[in-house]
Amino acid sequence: MTTEELIEKLNEIQKMKCETQTLELKSAEHGCPKRLYDSLSSFSNQDEGGIIVFGIDEEHDYKEVGVYNPQDIQKKINEQCLQMEPIVRPLLTVVEKDHRFFVSAEIPGIDLVDRPCHYKGQGRLKGSYTRVGDSDEPMTEYEIYSYEAFRKKYQDDIRTVDRVTMTSLNRSALEKYIQLLKSGKPNLAAIADQDIYELMSIKRNDEITLSATLLFSLYPQAYFPQLCITAVVIPGKEIGELGESGERFLDNQRIEGNIPDMLDMAIKFVRRNMRTKTIINPDTGQREDRTDYPITAIREAVVNALVHRDYSIYTEGMPIQIVMFEDRMEISNPGGLYGRIRIDQLGKVQPDTRNPVLASALEVLGITENRYSGIPTIKKEMKKYCLPEPKFADERGKFVVKFYKEVADDEKIVVNEEEVENLIMFCRTPRTRKEICDYLGLSSVTYAIQTHVMPLVEEGKIKLSIPEKPKSSKQLYYSE
Repeated sequence: MTTEELIEKLNEIQKMKCETQTLELKSAEHGCPKRLYDSLSSFSNQDEGGIIVFGIDEEHDYKEVGVYNPQDIQKKINEQCLQMEPIVRPLLTVVEKDHRFFVSAEIPGIDLVDRPCHYKGQGRLKGSYTRVGDSDEPMTEYEIYSYEAFRKKYQDDIRTVDRVTMTSLNRSALEKYIQLLKSGKPNLAAIADQDIYELMSIKRNDEITLSATLLFSLYPQAYFPQLCITAVVIPGKEIGELGESGERFLDNQRIEGNIPDMLDMAIKFVRRNMRTKTIINPDTGQREDRTDYPITAIREAVVNALVHRDYSIYTEGMPIQIVMFEDRMEISNPGGLYGRIRIDQLGKVQPDTRNPVLASALEVLGITENRYSGIPTIKKEMKKYCLPEPKFADERGKFVVKFYKEVADDEKIVVNEEEVENLIMFCRTPRTRKEICDYLGLSSVTYAIQTHVMPLVEEGKIKLSIPEKPKSSKQLYYSE
């Protein structure tokens, strides 16, 4: 940066009084800090790199103390940069302000294939860091492996599984897959099935692959208990909130089986835990049943989780998770974004594929298109439902898709006054929670009461039979 830009950065620091994802502050009033390698590593390991500013005392309200010697500190910074692997090449800038000298070191992000940048003195496993907010955190063994897996193009989806044999597989499903493979491919059709097994990675060196196990085994969880989906419904907006009767989960299911089975069961779980309401389509004037979230979007998100999750030995103990909250649903899978793609590029550029054999097999089976259309489809379906765009997050080895029920405040649909009046009329006879839930056609009693009834209680339009004990199991709701 120029000296003018560094002066501007110093003024900005005095306003913010904090470090950031790309900014680290060091005092250096009495000497060069001896431990820069954690910041050198973490900044080098993120695309945007980072800046270290020397001469700011964070512990004393970000006082501008200046550096002890601008010439010597540059030498010392470079010496520490030479101790990194690969070597860090900082861009150093010196500026004088109020008779004090300040130094900035701009650390460029290194190419993905060269990561993780680490301190030679501690080695790759202990000397690699990642930036988390304003902190430099040691990389996990899995995070380090992820870089190596991309660099060396490991294919964990076709690693072999010792205990699986051909007799463990669903032969009819496998034969159907082979026939689909051969369809329209005369050269492949001329090859014997046993040779196709090796050619198409159903086997490797005569051992069954993980991909074949996940697709054709009668029960893959016999070999990998956690390669499943855990699905829960939370009676609130955060994990830990309890329902009306003290329950932690309104529904809780461990979804197992091969990938096609898990996909079907996951969709069924989500369906039974969503409201279905009848609306009038403004374009057609026809009555339509509409669920809380578009099923097509949910299916794409679950498929993406199953296809693109990490299947390495580091994550085989981690299931995919579906968590349905009062206001949103989150689908997360082990393994963050793979390769060079960033969150803001999802659906816009063709990504690297973590599990190419599995993705291709699911395309043959007609389960996925394998045309990188999943994210655009999810966004399009949410827009059709007038719901907010889904949020995507890459959270240190975990990829999360978040769907929200509520639209933005300035886009909220006005409550149907007729439905409100009908509910009030229904409560002319005192009603239980379950009766109200059934009347509204909802699956969650807690959701029905909190969303539809309590606002009317607060307005005085519906009353409680036991007002001193609002959570009583004997509570009735009535109107006058």
